[in-house]
Amino acid sequence: MTQDRRHFIKLGLAGTAALATGCTGQEGTKVGGSVVLAKGKGPIILSTWDHGMPANAKAMEVLANGGSVLDAVEQGVMVTESDFTNRSVGLGGNPDRDGHVTLDACIQDHEGRAGSVAFVQRFEHPISIARAVMEKTPHVMLVGAGAERWALENGFERKDLVLDDVQAAWRKWAETSQYKPVANIENHDTIGLIAMDAEGWLAGSCTTSGMAYKIHGRVGDSPIIGAGLFVDGEAGAACATGVGELMIRTAGSHTVVELMRQGRSPEEACREAADRIIRKHKDLSDMQVGFLAIRADGAYGGFALRKGFSYALSTVGGTTLQQSQFELA
Repeated sequence: MTQDRRHFIKLGLAGTAALATGCTGQEGTKVGGSVVLAKGKGPIILSTWDHGMPANAKAMEVLANGGSVLDAVEQGVMVTESDFTNRSVGLGGNPDRDGHVTLDACIQDHEGRAGSVAFVQRFEHPISIARAVMEKTPHVMLVGAGAERWALENGFERKDLVLDDVQAAWRKWAETSQYKPVANIENHDTIGLIAMDAEGWLAGSCTTSGMAYKIHGRVGDSPIIGAGLFVDGEAGAACATGVGELMIRTAGSHTVVELMRQGRSPEEACREAADRIIRKHKDLSDMQVGFLAIRADGAYGGFALRKGFSYALSTVGGTTLQQSQFELA
């Protein structure tokens, strides 16, 4: 990033802060269930669930220090990946039914460049490997042993981590080997993070350890561009969380962005994506899906399948934990 661009971002942050705290008396205007910033565009950061709060804080810090929005979305979720008390993201996540923690992640920028890794083991930051795939290869996705070998060849180091309480819970589960998802409980709660900087540039990231006790080899929506994450600077950015198969079948995040391209507000677009999931699936008992979106004009919002989806929102006015609107009780 050039010095001029860093300076411009800092000026943009300062200018937007002045608007939020002085000139306008409010951060934005409510339009169609979403919020549009009164003037300017960024910074805006949205991320899924309570664990988005520290991720957002790091992402805002990166932007305030002159980092790019791509740096912000990467380094934000790295905080969650390094939280080994988190049971749905990173090496602290619950294992699959064979006892292995397998990780998925993807990242995408304003211009649609994308990188992804799936079914990788023993790396602390799959999001950084995904970014390296985007920047160093002609490909979008690397998986499994091939992705691991490529990561080692490109300077990433393995990290062996065994958590006694996680292993004990897995052994107890293995006594019956029965899997049943429970809505809003962290057995499939990805962190997805989307952001817009002061210039209006967008980026997004998504990282997870996937469903607890999944079949060995299962990959969810989190590393799939268009399902767990989609960014198009012309239209907007969206990310998803919950039961990944539901987003894969409906290209959930891509659907949200395309609806915003057609003029829907972010909340309206997220709601329509959730409604499509409802229409396409006969039994959604105990299943949750949550969508977040930022439109290219600075509007933002979210929506969930059912009650209980929380998300972190950061603007120059601060960071707050929000509860999304929802379709099902």
